[in-house]
Amino acid sequence: MPSLNKVLIIGHLTRDPQLSYLPSQAAVAEFGLAMNRKYKKQDGSPGEEVCFVNCLIFGKRAEVIRSYFKKGDPIFVEGRLRFESWTADGGSNRSRLRVFVENFEFVGHRSKAAGDANTDEKPDQAATDTTDNTPPGEIPF
Repeated sequence: MPSLNKVLIIGHLTRDPQLSYLPSQAAVAEFGLAMNRKYKKQDGSPGEEVCFVNCLIFGKRAEVIRSYFKKGDPIFVEGRLRFESWTADGGSNRSRLRVFVENFEFVGHRSKAAGDANTDEKPDQAATDTTDNTPPGEIPF
């Protein structure tokens, strides 16, 4: 029987991405996302629920996430779910679902770290160099 493990999420970072490196020198970034759902309750009053999820991304994309995103920034991620379980120090069994991000996209405004038009900083050379036929302001991945 076929199966599919695909997750598409648009949310806001709950903390700054934490970048680390594996012994193989591959980059790994970990960050949290929050997604809000607004609805009307039976009595007509507004209701809201928030879903939090932890994410991991590897390689060059991990370094890009760390460079261009910070807490509160919106992001679109695409990936897969992975169930993890372990025994905590106290002997209790713990588990969680984590999103292993395979791709991401910028959503909404870009952060000041990315050199947006509201800052007095000059964009870095990589963003303005068009010798690789990348339009100005685009990030060549």
